[in-house]
Amino acid sequence: MDYKKSAAGVLECIGGKDNIVSAAHCATRLRLVVADNGKCNKTELENVDGVKGVFEAQGQLQIIFGTGVVNKVYDEFISLSGASAASKEDVKAAAAQKGNLFQRFIKTLGDIFVPIIPAIVASGFLMGIMESLNFMINAGYLNLNPDNALFFLANLFSNTAYVFLPVLIGFSAAKVFGGNPYLGAVIGMIMVHPNLQNAWGKTAGIESYLDVFGIYKVPLLGYQGHVISVIVAVFIMAAIEKRLHKKVPAMFDLFVTPLVSVFITGFLTMTVVGPIFNWVESSIINGVQALISIPFGIGSLLMGAFYAPTVVTGIHHMYSIIDLGQIQEFGVTYWLPLASAANIAQGAAALAVALKTKDKKLKAMALPSSLSAFMGITEPAIFGVNLRFLRPFICACIGGGAGAMFASITGLGATGTGVTGIFGILLCLNAPVKYILMFIIAAAVAFILTWMFGYKNTVEAADVAGDTQSVVEKTTETSKSADSIETADDSEKEIVVCAPMTGKIVSMQDTGDATFAAEVLGKGFAIEPSEGKAFAPCAGTVSALMGHAVGLTCDNGVEILIHIGVDTVNLEGKHYTAHVKDGQHVNAGDLLMEFDIAAINEEGYRTVTPVIIANTDDYSEITGAQGEITAMEPLMTIKK
Repeated sequence: MDYKKSAAGVLECIGGKDNIVSAAHCATRLRLVVADNGKCNKTELENVDGVKGVFEAQGQLQIIFGTGVVNKVYDEFISLSGASAASKEDVKAAAAQKGNLFQRFIKTLGDIFVPIIPAIVASGFLMGIMESLNFMINAGYLNLNPDNALFFLANLFSNTAYVFLPVLIGFSAAKVFGGNPYLGAVIGMIMVHPNLQNAWGKTAGIESYLDVFGIYKVPLLGYQGHVISVIVAVFIMAAIEKRLHKKVPAMFDLFVTPLVSVFITGFLTMTVVGPIFNWVESSIINGVQALISIPFGIGSLLMGAFYAPTVVTGIHHMYSIIDLGQIQEFGVTYWLPLASAANIAQGAAALAVALKTKDKKLKAMALPSSLSAFMGITEPAIFGVNLRFLRPFICACIGGGAGAMFASITGLGATGTGVTGIFGILLCLNAPVKYILMFIIAAAVAFILTWMFGYKNTVEAADVAGDTQSVVEKTTETSKSADSIETADDSEKEIVVCAPMTGKIVSMQDTGDATFAAEVLGKGFAIEPSEGKAFAPCAGTVSALMGHAVGLTCDNGVEILIHIGVDTVNLEGKHYTAHVKDGQHVNAGDLLMEFDIAAINEEGYRTVTPVIIANTDDYSEITGAQGEITAMEPLMTIKK
């Protein structure tokens, strides 16, 4: 491969060096921020030698080359373009600044909510289970004593994340806004203080009020389940705190800055910010509810149909406000079933393409992408398949609208948020039959329309790719990836790949990363590590070494990528310690890297580790183990 020629091809396809704002690379991708996306020819970019996929994410144009290749292309790219080498954080900051005010607002919401989604999902699941058990007990279908200690504690645990939601949001928002996260948590605690009347247990006519300097009165009401007012309050707190850090002398900063920041923010929150934005939030929720309540489900049909386009633009990050607001107001969210219908429909459309196409590469992309969408991760299906041909995307939008209409007409609501697709039924255990029927309707309409009208084998990707600003992800990744493997003799037909670390085996879809889930970089399995060590389970050469990933080319020719964590490229190697060097030969069992699981999790990232066979196309079949695994035990079996 001619790395200089590939770099020149990329430079030409993105509109030349004058269109570059910032450039960096991670273990597998060239990450660019360009000034004008209109000057980029993505169709031609996909055809540049070595390019395995092209997509846009978080304001960056990301070009997949693969481990061991991307760094060489990057060096040539910097040399040809004259651009300054930048860190991933520099690129991320440039991408964030490039967006307009609304785009930055949506991104901020995503940054705040993504880290707390596991807590919300856990409570939502448990709330659904407990509501179902309560229904069966009251209906006489289940003989269970509600006073049972386990039942009582489960009920107690089920709504904890929602009762103390402002605390979670306060902590997360403070980190995003550059404030002290613990002070952000204190602001959240103030808003749900037990001396305030619980917002979920308020009774009309008996609220107590606070007299503000004899000018006006505000209700002494808690903010359980509220979102916008907490975010605004913490934004104010972070601004005050950062200002005080610059002005207050160092010897007084430790106690003056936190005291003043919390007191001023707390006062403004309870007297001005809270009441105003409580009204704003209630108006948004009531407006959405009014649309959902349009007779015959027409409003829900429109929202279900247009949900997927909002995913393309990134607006969907703000929907957490609607979900959480409806749960606070009605006890369930009617929005999540609409989103679930839309996601299911995208998966069904991709499945229709996978079953109908004769293109092996497209089939290899579309099938796992559809399964990923059925699990609630839609980016591979939307960007890799449906938008690529456009008509499947439109058919899926119609299917999503049909499923959403049914959900609205039947009054389907979910007890929590954060999970859609197949597992979304766990949030709808109060009405599982309705959820299943919604699933079938959305999937059937999208599948049938795509099969009949949405895709023809004669259609080439290039015919429509230029009509959409889609993300086109390819299924083959023959890069030199970094991971560990224990192999048999090269003459044998089966190769045993061993685990590089101790933990629990999960599927690639469980990583939550669209690229890994769609197996763009190659097939493999992922491990949720229980200890922070990655070993070399084969003799081979370190083909690439990044702060969070290691690539090995084994002596028998198998190429592996060990990618420790999801989106951990943003940590710039923080909390990781490499014990090998690029180009170094290692033996099976050698320690490759140590990493601090707790510290990485504290930063808001998961340490789930994809173990990828980069040269997947060289093998006929890859199967894997399940359950718990210890480092150096067999993880995968590869057949030639």
